[in-house]
Amino acid sequence: RMMFAALCFGLLWSAPARAELELGKQYTLLSPAQPTESGKNVEVLEFFSYACPHCHDLEPVLNPWVKKLPGDVTFRRVPAVFSDKWLILARIFYAAEALGQLDRLHPAIFNAMHVDRLDLTNERTLLEWVGKNGMDSKKFMETYNSFAVQGKAQRAKQLTRSFAVAGVPALVVDGKYMTSASQTGSNERLLPALDELIKKARQERGGKS
Repeated sequence: RMMFAALCFGLLWSAPARAELELGKQYTLLSPAQPTESGKNVEVLEFFSYACPHCHDLEPVLNPWVKKLPGDVTFRRVPAVFSDKWLILARIFYAAEALGQLDRLHPAIFNAMHVDRLDLTNERTLLEWVGKNGMDSKKFMETYNSFAVQGKAQRAKQLTRSFAVAGVPALVVDGKYMTSASQTGSNERLLPALDELIKKARQERGGKS
């Protein structure tokens, strides 16, 4: 119905499991490396879009992993922006975050898009959905249209370009290493690959493995 899925990574289920990661296969190296915002912590970014069915499918696998991350790892989501409609979805993400409702609304937005087949880039549909999900529609739209939220969405667009994100979901470790389920073979194999890349980044920072 919506022509959103073209920039989502498909899964290559036939990819073999490997004991060690291979550069150019399970992950790629960003050149140049991008600055992180996590201070002393190893940073993990998930570039995603609410429009992407593969991002929706990754959520129930990724979330338990995120909750168990060690204290020296910072995880952050970045809504990828490839089009004006994806920019709208980025603004929805940052509006929910600004209102302190992101944890509650993040999975609900995915379900609205992929289970209920709602087009939340349509403002009338968005207003109705927000109201049905326990939010003050007027307050949400004021936040959605705010300078701060629009600025964050534009920043996400810039990051999508800076990190050379070609499709989503894409995970970037410490501004250097990019991987995805299409590279590792499945969502389940993505998590051990991320663990290995975090370990590699930690060692490069001079931390314990």
